[in-house]
Amino acid sequence: MITSLLLADLATELPHTVRLQRLVNAIRAHFGCGAVGLLKLEGDSLRPLAVDGLAQETLGRRFVIAQHPRLSAILASRAPVHFPPGSSLPDPYDGLLDHHLGEPLPVHDCMGIRLNQDGKSWGALTLDALSGDVFGQSAHHDLARLALMVETAVRMTRIEEENRRLRAGRLDQETPSSLTGQPGDAEIIGQSPQLLELLNELDVVADSELPVLLLGETGVGKELFARHLHRASRRADGPLVQVNCAALPESLAESELFGHVKGAFSGAHGERSGRIEAAEGGTLFLDEVGELPLAVQAKLLRTLQNGEIQRLGADQPHTVDVRIVAATNRQLPERVREGHFRADLYHRLSVYPVQIPPLRDRGNDVLLLAGSFLELNRTRLGLRGLRLSPQAETALCAYHWPGNVRELEHVISRAALRAISRGAVRTDIVTLEPELLDLDVPLIEPSSPEIAAPSGEQPGAVNVSLKTALEAYQRQLVRQALARCDGNWAGAARVLGIDASNLHKLSRRLGLKG
Repeated sequence: MITSLLLADLATELPHTVRLQRLVNAIRAHFGCGAVGLLKLEGDSLRPLAVDGLAQETLGRRFVIAQHPRLSAILASRAPVHFPPGSSLPDPYDGLLDHHLGEPLPVHDCMGIRLNQDGKSWGALTLDALSGDVFGQSAHHDLARLALMVETAVRMTRIEEENRRLRAGRLDQETPSSLTGQPGDAEIIGQSPQLLELLNELDVVADSELPVLLLGETGVGKELFARHLHRASRRADGPLVQVNCAALPESLAESELFGHVKGAFSGAHGERSGRIEAAEGGTLFLDEVGELPLAVQAKLLRTLQNGEIQRLGADQPHTVDVRIVAATNRQLPERVREGHFRADLYHRLSVYPVQIPPLRDRGNDVLLLAGSFLELNRTRLGLRGLRLSPQAETALCAYHWPGNVRELEHVISRAALRAISRGAVRTDIVTLEPELLDLDVPLIEPSSPEIAAPSGEQPGAVNVSLKTALEAYQRQLVRQALARCDGNWAGAARVLGIDASNLHKLSRRLGLKG
C-alpha cells in the first residue's frame, strides 16, 4: 500500500515541501510509530525538512551532530541503526513529541537510516515509537527499502528544481532552497506563503543587475535577505561587502565608501581603497541607506549612473563593476520631502523595491524561528532540552512583535536565562511557560462567559490565570475562523495560518471537538 502511494507521488510534480511531508506521513502510518523525521545534512548539523508527530517548532531546530550521539551513529552506518528500549544514548527529540511535549520520552524504540545522494551522505530518516520492541527485523528491511524511495524523491525534487532554473535560463546558479543549504551562512527560516513568495521574488530579481531597495521594519532581517539576493545572483562568486551607513561618522563617510589618496586630509599618509572598490565584481550592501550624509549621496548617485567612483583627493574617476543593494526602515519619500535625502538618488536606488513582511504577518514562522533560538540556547546553556509549553506557543503567535525576529531571539534567550535563575535543572527538559516570556499578549475580552469577572468584581477585572485566558482566546479565534469558513476545518486552518492536523489537535485539547 505504502509503495503504491509513494510511487504515485513520485510520478506527480509536487512542491518539494508537499512531497517530502507526504512521504513522512506515509512512513509514520506504515510503521504505526509515534514520530518520523526527515533531516538534511548541512555542514556539521542536521536540519529537519519534514516531521510528523513532533512539535512544529522542531522544523526550526538545527541538530549539531557532535552533540547527538544517536544521529552520529545513524550517519556513520549505511544499514538501519536500531536503538532499543533502555539505550543509554540521549534522544534528540526528548520533549518534542506531540504527546510528550516538555517531558522525557518514555521507554521507547528508535530506529534511523542514513540517506545518500550521488554516493555522499545527504541526511537521515528517523523513527520513534512510544513503546518497546516495535521495530523488529522486518521493520529493518522495510526501512531500508523505503529509504531508497525517499532518496529517489529527493533526487526527483532536485531535478525538478534544475529544470525550473533551466527554463528560467539560470541553470548555472545554485538556488538556495530547503534541499540546497548554505552551511556557514545565517539562515532564513520559515515556510509561510509570504516568505516563500518573497524568496521567489528575490530569486527572480537576483538574475538582473538592477539596484534593489529592501524595505521593512527594524529587526525583520534585511541583511539576511541581502545575502540571499547576492547568493542567488550571477555575482555569487564575488564579494559581498556590507556597510552600516548609520554607523559611519559624517567626516569619514566619503573616505570609507570611496577611498582616498595620500594627503587628501590630515592623517591620510597613503592611498586607501574604499568599500565600493572592495566590492568589485560583487555586491555592495548599504544598510540604513537613509542615514547617508547628503554630500556622500551625490557621489553615490554618480556611481549608480555611470559606474564611476572618485577617491577623496583624486583628480580622475575610475570605473567599478558593483551591484548595489540598499536597505532602510525609514520612509524615504518623507526624507526626500524633508530635504534629508536626494530625490534622484531615491529613484535610482528604488528601481526594484522589495517589502520584507513583519514577523506578525508570517503566521507560524514564529514557531519555527523560536525552535531555532531554543536549540541555540539549549546548546549555549548546556541544557538537556529546552522547549515551549503549548500556552507559550500560543502567546508567541498572539504577540504583535514590534521588534520582529530580533525581538523574538531576545525573548527566547531571556526566558531561558530566567528559567535557569528560578531553579530549572540543566539535566531536565526545561519548558518555557508564558510568564517567562513576559509578553504583553492581547487577551480575550473579560465580558466573554469563559473568563468573565467573578461576581462582585469590577467590570474589566480579569481574575483568571494566563493559561485559562489564552485557551479562551484560542477557542474564540477557532470559532470565528470556522464561522467565517462555514464550518470547513481546512479553510479555518488556512485562515489561522496553521496546518489542518494541528488545528484538529488544538481543537480537541480545547474541547471544541471529540
